Amino acid sequence: MSNVPADLSYTAEHEWIAGPGADGAVRVGITDHAQSELGDVVFVQLPEVGEQVEAGAAVGEIESTKSVSDIFAPVSGEVTAVNEALEDEPGTVNSAPYAEGWLFEVRPAGEDYRSGLLDAEGYAAQLD
Repeated sequence: MSNVPADLSYTAEHEWIAGPGADGAVRVGITDHAQSELGDVVFVQLPEVGEQVEAGAAVGEIESTKSVSDIFAPVSGEVTAVNEALEDEPGTVNSAPYAEGWLFEVRPAGEDYRSGLLDAEGYAAQLD
């Protein structure tokens, strides 16, 4: 069974959302399940800071030794930060998917951005 932290929200596309932080932005990454399915991550293409993203739209890519997968925006809003460390160390997505392997941060456009997201129990049930 994959690691599914209870304090995060999840998408059906295997992304997690943490926060919001003090600036109102939420942090986005891929789940432990997703990184294990991908295999060794060798390259990550992230959205640009300042870019407006739409929930459900592809905003980047993760390339592994097995495949290339789209990264989807879990919420609509403005990208406020990207994890630049992944440029040099993309494998951090594998070793620490819920910590140093985060992907980007978004300031959500609406108050109800969590509608449609799964809690840990709902996401874990989807994996079974």
